[in-house]
Amino acid sequence: MGAVWSSIDRGTRLFWRATGRRIEPDGADAWLAAPCSPPGAGGDAWLRPWERSGQVGAGALDDGLLPDIRALDGPDFRSADLAPQVRDFYEHTGAYRMDVWSQWNALFAPGGEAVARLFGRRVEQLALPVQPLAVSRGMTSRVRPITDENGRRNGTAWLRTLAADGSSVYSGYYRIGRVPADPQPQVHVSFPLEEGNIQVFLTPRADRDGALLLYSRGESFGRDGAYVTVRSGGSWYAARLPLREEFRVFVDEHGVLRTDHRLSVRSHPALHLHYRLERTA
Repeated sequence: MGAVWSSIDRGTRLFWRATGRRIEPDGADAWLAAPCSPPGAGGDAWLRPWERSGQVGAGALDDGLLPDIRALDGPDFRSADLAPQVRDFYEHTGAYRMDVWSQWNALFAPGGEAVARLFGRRVEQLALPVQPLAVSRGMTSRVRPITDENGRRNGTAWLRTLAADGSSVYSGYYRIGRVPADPQPQVHVSFPLEEGNIQVFLTPRADRDGALLLYSRGESFGRDGAYVTVRSGGSWYAARLPLREEFRVFVDEHGVLRTDHRLSVRSHPALHLHYRLERTA
């Protein structure tokens, strides 16, 4: 089966090469530069080169996705407007426990299950749960800071697994990024895959109640949204994905920190994830 899956994965990369555009992540398109997994590997294998160089921390309870959320401040966002609990979660993510509930749109659930079975669970990446019971025991979370050769923080690996069986759900690389068409700093998330990755640029806004809104609604290349990049024939190619996301991180009326995550295919709602976030340390 290994040869079959290898052929399928290679065919997928050729599809994105044919439908995307050639890019130069080491040059003019540096905003799309992101890690990928080596051939035949998945999960957190993308971390190995950095681990060998001593650039990946073990992960402490006090580590956060963003060491200082003020790095997102810009023309359309002020971190000072956020509720203290919201800021604390992003700056000390490792200290939080997550309970999660999932609800798929019935029209998209079969497709989500197919993607999870054929790709997500096999490559241990983006294995979005379809059955609510699969996430009934919550998710475990590990946050590992990544630095450059001089010890400066480059980004953060956030590794999430299902508490019920230990299977990988997400293995993401989080940092501050910018797209060419917007001066506002954004949350840039990369999900490494074999010879490529999926990337999401999320624009921040502060709501009146201190909630953090993160969304991707861009319609054109070079704006916020989801992108797939692949390496084929020695060159890199990128294409926009027809996905829209919105996160709302907020404190409810009982003082509990929660997150609503909505994923849409174009304008059609596909998946709703709800998280209850509890500080344990």
